[in-house]
Amino acid sequence: QGCAQKYIVKNYFYYYLFKFSAALGEEIFYITFLPFTYWNIDHSVSRRMIIIWSIVMYIGQVSKDILKWPRPLSPPVVKLEMRTDAEYGMPSTHAMAATAISFSFLTATMNQYEYPFELGLVAAFVFSMLVCLSRLYTGMHTVLDVIGGALISAVLLMLLYPAWDMIDHLLLTSPFCPLLSIVVPLVLCYNYPKLDYYSPTRGDTTTILGAGAGATVGFWLNNQYAAPAYTGENLQLGIPLITSKIVVVVLARFFVGIFVVLLTRQVMKSVVLGMLGYRYKFPIGDLEARRRLEVEVPYKFITYSSVGFSATVIVPLLHKLLGLM
Repeated sequence: QGCAQKYIVKNYFYYYLFKFSAALGEEIFYITFLPFTYWNIDHSVSRRMIIIWSIVMYIGQVSKDILKWPRPLSPPVVKLEMRTDAEYGMPSTHAMAATAISFSFLTATMNQYEYPFELGLVAAFVFSMLVCLSRLYTGMHTVLDVIGGALISAVLLMLLYPAWDMIDHLLLTSPFCPLLSIVVPLVLCYNYPKLDYYSPTRGDTTTILGAGAGATVGFWLNNQYAAPAYTGENLQLGIPLITSKIVVVVLARFFVGIFVVLLTRQVMKSVVLGMLGYRYKFPIGDLEARRRLEVEVPYKFITYSSVGFSATVIVPLLHKLLGLM
């Protein structure tokens, strides 16, 4: 589990293509693309993707640890990743996330922006297909894992689609939203299925639910107190309005925002871990202590809920202050 296999790359195009595609299901993609849509495209689109992503990923992660289907044996498979090798395989949460994000983006934008629906459908299909194929190429999943993940995500999208407007309205207007957005994910994280050995699934699930909780509180606050809202009208596909000035503003929003988000993550990691280390009497570098339930859940949840809140509240206020609205 801890040592990487030796392998020879015979086709570098496929190697880099699928290594990149696999990264589209990792934190580096979530922490850049999801905030980007909030800052530069449309609040409602971003809300839908973040909430659906959180729900789909929680169900996928829990399903893995309930079903306990092993990943492909190695050998004969050569595994190009080691971090998630300790997790079970069915369903593929990369496939679930890619399907959920790409098709929720399609369904959220197709009635708001002017672009050929066929183009959006092909883009969503290609995106999800690349991520799914990358899980086979890297040796992390079987074909059944990937198909199962994509189908589960598709079913969840179909079930959530008719109720989305009602869910969105409650998230923005209910006085109970901030409390429930924090309490419900915390309860789910503390009651995550127990395994016989440590797996990163609980920590990853807490990270996702924490980010979703912080972002949801931010959505509610923005709606209640009329925080600055972005407009996506300048990014409508099919309308030649994308000028150099718009590109500069979009990039400025992104780089300012991602700097604040990454700074928030780093500061909160240090502060929260230091406080937990003081509370439970363990050195910060003690990996085993950081894997304990009473440490891992608050550490991940507080850190990433702060990230979600920062992305949806602090960054927009900073954008307004800097004249980037």
